[in-house]
Amino acid sequence: MHEVNAIDDADTELPSTPALDDESPFATMMSLYDEAAAMLGVDPSNYAILRKPDRETAVAIPVELDDGTWTVFDGYRIQHNQGLGPFIGPMRLTGDLKIDELRALAAWMTWKCALLDIPLGGAAGGIRLNPRKRSRGEIERAVRRYAAGMLDVIGPDRDILTPDVGTDATMMAWVMDTVSTHERYTVSGVVTGKPIELGGTKLNDQAPALGLRVVLRLAIEAYRLEERGLHIHIQGAGQVGSTLSRLLHADGHKICALSEIGGAVYNEAGLDIPKLLAWLDEHGSLSGAPGSHEWISNAEMLSRRCDILIPCAVPNAIRFSNADSIQAKLILEGAHGPVSARADRILHERGIPVIPDILANAGGVLSDYFEWVQNRQGLAWIEPVIQKRLSRFMTEAWHSVSEVQMRYGVRMRMAANMLAVDRVAKADQLRGIYA
Repeated sequence: MHEVNAIDDADTELPSTPALDDESPFATMMSLYDEAAAMLGVDPSNYAILRKPDRETAVAIPVELDDGTWTVFDGYRIQHNQGLGPFIGPMRLTGDLKIDELRALAAWMTWKCALLDIPLGGAAGGIRLNPRKRSRGEIERAVRRYAAGMLDVIGPDRDILTPDVGTDATMMAWVMDTVSTHERYTVSGVVTGKPIELGGTKLNDQAPALGLRVVLRLAIEAYRLEERGLHIHIQGAGQVGSTLSRLLHADGHKICALSEIGGAVYNEAGLDIPKLLAWLDEHGSLSGAPGSHEWISNAEMLSRRCDILIPCAVPNAIRFSNADSIQAKLILEGAHGPVSARADRILHERGIPVIPDILANAGGVLSDYFEWVQNRQGLAWIEPVIQKRLSRFMTEAWHSVSEVQMRYGVRMRMAANMLAVDRVAKADQLRGIYA
């Protein structure tokens, strides 16, 4: 008889859905949907359908640990809406996996795909496992068992998994291999974010930052800001934030603040981004980096005066409690839900435009879509083709949102949500209900 360990990756069970006045990611997403649906006058029946995920799947994931004992992790997949096409969305590994955050992510993916006018719906899922507490072998066994447990709901024509928190290209390869082994042929399109050698797409890691750069250029023109030399604060020095800081520094802008979990480096005259990123690559942190800058808290960084504030880190970084302290001329959302719904309304009343996440950081979704298309066609696009197509999709989405904003006289976030909800609602109406 094998010994079974209790799961120690989290202390509490998955929480229930919070009230909509709570500033959680789920509450933020739902309140925006409610407002957009009301503005559009969505049919009550259609409204009710879009408000709930199509399917929620839970699986038990028994895993043999390195010491020979066993434990059981929880795995989930939330599929929000397939009106426009197969589901696509993140797979994450985290010890504090929350069902409500997965529901919010799945819905965000639905709206983002609709906004970009690509034929996919939204999903999200993952394993309630802390990868920092587990060996690589234990993680591989968990990921492969998760993929096997989801065989009836995932696939290139059903639901495509994308990398997210706690996952990487190798883990995507494990999922692809597991599904392929069961299907008896290579199913490359079941995941994106794979290694290039296994059908991954070029520029995948840079795509979110490249999309943000395109949107920033459009915003600079629309709001008549300086084309070069803008003072920019970037919250988050991860893959998106660090890549974006490098791109915008090369464009001639002044990156005056760049933050991580413990604080931020700040210089009003502009940071030496190449040297800071080199230090970050070598030491894994911005703390202690040499140069002409000061170390400030994240709260200070958010509240200091700048032209553009780009939060690329955590949900609800800007919320009701600190929205009045923001002194940026424009906010560009690089993370999922970095501005809560309540904070968004405060910023709008203060005259600070916010470029919403479902538009601004959609470059990553486009890269996933591009990889899926290439896998299905058996092609590998070159970098100039990917950059051109990414720029075209982002630009077209920007203009479509701007048209809705002008037509209804609403803030940009509401215009983006209205456009997305309208497209999905029409698709559902056209497909009808199978009884």
